[in-house]
Amino acid sequence: MVELAAAAGDTALHVADLPYRLCSWALDEPENVGVWEDSERRIVGWAVVQFPFWMFDIVVHPDAEPDLFGVALDWAIGRAEELLGTSAERPCWFVLTFSEQTDRRKALEAAGFICQADVGEDSWSQVLLSRDDALAPAFPVVDGFTIRRLAGPEEVGAYVEAHRAAFDSTNMTVDWRARTLTAPHHLSETDLVAVTDDGRVAGFCIGWLHEGTRTGRIEPLGVLPEFHRHGLGAALLAECLTRLADCGATRLVVATDSYRDPARALYEGAGFVPTRPILVYRRDFVAS
Repeated sequence: MVELAAAAGDTALHVADLPYRLCSWALDEPENVGVWEDSERRIVGWAVVQFPFWMFDIVVHPDAEPDLFGVALDWAIGRAEELLGTSAERPCWFVLTFSEQTDRRKALEAAGFICQADVGEDSWSQVLLSRDDALAPAFPVVDGFTIRRLAGPEEVGAYVEAHRAAFDSTNMTVDWRARTLTAPHHLSETDLVAVTDDGRVAGFCIGWLHEGTRTGRIEPLGVLPEFHRHGLGAALLAECLTRLADCGATRLVVATDSYRDPARALYEGAGFVPTRPILVYRRDFVAS
């Protein structure tokens, strides 16, 4: 599934960080994953109903566009409808697409999805930022904190607690985070935490690398609210970028919500530049 995303090239929103997403608890249920093969049993498309993100992840080989995208979208919609009225239902689902993917946008709109870029106060869009120079300047860590690799399985619980606090969400689980440690393309060298002198996890940053494309990606980066304004986000990012470069990355990418000015400022301060707008499409689902 990861290699198909790499083969999809610029049409895929996620490649290097796909192992992170494919470790989510949504994949605990095989019914949440659809896979399409050609006559030679090669995977040409897949879709995941990603409960933690409230999103449909869809990857299709360029030669199979646009027909297979519509098929995969219909399958995901059907799966979402199956869950209406159950404890697993979601009132709405989202699909991301690059702004220039006009065929996908037409398919989404035909299926009842609405672009959220200009819907008033709750407007939502994202942006992909990149930098071709993988080396980042060092950023000094404030006294009282240390940046180091995650200590392994024994520190997963502390990481999960920090992740939930940083994003004010309970989506991250111990099982999900533990699976990432054995996922393809996981690098322990770029799985970082910032800890206080007494050992508390105050922030985290994971760098992913797809060796075939030599592309690195940050996902996720977070700092607990009580430790904001200590420069931990910038220090974690700089250290992770440097380590990704040491591991062979020649291009680095990251995506963030357009409205999150502090996050965007952080990445642009580290040399990232906006390259591609990402549109967010939404469809509401109501139980009959």
